[in-house]
Amino acid sequence: MNDILYIVVPCYNEEEVLPETSKRLKAKMESLVGAGKISRDSRIMFVNDGSRDRTWELIAQLHAADHIFSGVNLTRNRGHQNALLAGLMTAKDLCDMAISMDADLQDDVDAVDAMVDKFHAGCDIVYGVRSSREKDTFFKRFTAEGFYRVMNFLGAETVFNHADYRLLSRRALEGLSEFREVNLFLRGIVPMIGYTTTTVEYERGERFAGESKYPLKKMLSFAMEGITSLSTKPIRYITMLGFLIFIIAIAMLVYSIVRWAMGHTILGWASVMCSVWAIGGLILLSLGVIGEYIGKIYLETKGRPRFLIEDVLDEK
Repeated sequence: MNDILYIVVPCYNEEEVLPETSKRLKAKMESLVGAGKISRDSRIMFVNDGSRDRTWELIAQLHAADHIFSGVNLTRNRGHQNALLAGLMTAKDLCDMAISMDADLQDDVDAVDAMVDKFHAGCDIVYGVRSSREKDTFFKRFTAEGFYRVMNFLGAETVFNHADYRLLSRRALEGLSEFREVNLFLRGIVPMIGYTTTTVEYERGERFAGESKYPLKKMLSFAMEGITSLSTKPIRYITMLGFLIFIIAIAMLVYSIVRWAMGHTILGWASVMCSVWAIGGLILLSLGVIGEYIGKIYLETKGRPRFLIEDVLDEK
């Protein structure tokens, strides 16, 4: 096969895992080349997202030792999604297909074979989907699966149990390049591209070394980013809730008038206080949600670059 594959790996403070990650990925690429599934010009592209450790130094050393490794160095930390996009857009004109995966070795590298086979079968997008979460704790499993369900309920269409382990053909990469938003949520944007799509199941492993880059706090922030970047349903739900409260208020007004006409004294300090606090909280929540959207409009209208590349190491 003459199809060129680029494996794009965003890296932020990954000096602990890079030696093992590069070793496993190189072995996988060599096996695919040996099997005639990909071209010898295929590359492993590490994207340094403004790391504060020796990550970029190690990437440069890997490239100097073996040109199967290439590197992209961003000028500063721009976040996982921007770093991933920087790698994909750099690889877009150099490859026939690109696979994105994390550096922590939790994504099963053996699933790459099935992804490449699906590409040769005519698929433009192949999602890596976790087959199970049996190794996760109850809390992790509950929050992770809840993340996908809430996202889909609120209008951010995602592939269940899929993170950022996926294959994109050059045609799909060209389609991705047409999406210009600054507020990136690739898990929701990629399904919008269309084309022939399929999935490959794999067993997700433990992180090889280092700490997770997505604790619960960051996952919640990530979910909010995805929802407000891809859907207006939260604003619609606020409108519906406002109508519901208005109807309840009218009903309570009618009830109060009827009680007054019948000569009954209306007791209700507790109900009044609860109503005031509930409505006040609802107003603040509504303002917060609307503020999220206004903030995103503000950032989008500025048109700032999503990333800036300082250096690229890639040779044919």
